[in-house]
Amino acid sequence: MANRGRNEGTIFRKPNGTWMAQVSIDGKRISHGSKSRAECHDWIRKMLDQIDQGMTFEGRNLTLSAYLRDWIAIKKNAVRANTGNQYEKLISLYIGPELGKFKMKELNIRVVNQFYERLKNQDIGISNIQYAHRVLHAALEQAVRSGIIGRNPAHGATLPRRVHREMQILNEQQVNLFLIAACNSRYRSLYHLAVKTGMRFSELRGLSWPDVDWIRGTITVNRQIQDITGLGSVSGAPKTFSGTRTILLGEMILNELKDQKRRVEEESKGCRGWRDNDLIFPSSIGTPFSKTDVQRDFVKVLQSANVRRIRFHDLRHTAASLMLNHGVPALVVSKILGHSNPSVTLSIYAHSTLDMQSQAASIMDEIVTPIPVRIQDLQPSATNCNR
Repeated sequence: MANRGRNEGTIFRKPNGTWMAQVSIDGKRISHGSKSRAECHDWIRKMLDQIDQGMTFEGRNLTLSAYLRDWIAIKKNAVRANTGNQYEKLISLYIGPELGKFKMKELNIRVVNQFYERLKNQDIGISNIQYAHRVLHAALEQAVRSGIIGRNPAHGATLPRRVHREMQILNEQQVNLFLIAACNSRYRSLYHLAVKTGMRFSELRGLSWPDVDWIRGTITVNRQIQDITGLGSVSGAPKTFSGTRTILLGEMILNELKDQKRRVEEESKGCRGWRDNDLIFPSSIGTPFSKTDVQRDFVKVLQSANVRRIRFHDLRHTAASLMLNHGVPALVVSKILGHSNPSVTLSIYAHSTLDMQSQAASIMDEIVTPIPVRIQDLQPSATNCNR
């Protein structure tokens, strides 16, 4: 039997023993099922509060994509430019493609949890997933305050656990063996640039020839390319604001890039279906190279060099460690890697700073070494004191 009060909605028990609550918005009825009458009463109370705040029936049919478009436009005026750009990037790369088609009323914690799991399976970094969660949660929290939804479906979601993997770093000899073994590899120049600059995999994919200044001997990182489910290879800004950077290159790597440019030009002439994207490291048809193809070749080269198997990302760690261990200031290393500040670099590569401390300890031993002497030899004579 239904319990109805004026402007209080309706609650009734279904034949299967569960409860149903209903309220009317703009003359149209919306319902909510629950296992208890108390929960139905709470839902009605929240819905009536939201109706009082201006929630409309049309608002409940709003898609997340449409809502986020309006939300980010307002949010960017309330935060720093860099922060707003990062929010917009996360929405366009991850949230929008995966969840944008859902109506606001269809979002729930299960949908959100599945979204985070999909990102993890795409090898999206845990920090990026956590950042995407913060943006999504903030946007949906505003939707709750605006009366568009009754509760935040991202609240209490389960985020993938951050796994701290042990860094596998190659020493100088192993790096040289690796690069020698890569001489005949299609990706030899890619490996050279990765190990000498510490660029991220996605940044290497996004490099184009206009990024190289042959006169100044520099290369600029201003975009990355990532694979997004349903969209393919998507180009976007670097991971962070500091990720946009210009790196000075040595003569050897510049010559390597010149060889790479000749190889790409020859390859493009011999391919009828070539797609000219002006990429430094294209696939065999000019598109962004495949992660799978590079990974397969990378493992093959490591085996040929008789070097232990590492992740491609470990070339970044190797570059950072080699620079720090050879006295390159942490500030310079952080700029090359695209870190926000040197403290980030030092916190990640603490093992390298320990190696540097060994040299520092030896230097301090030489500088501060007391020589045993008799105390009386140091005391001035009585004659000298009376002068």
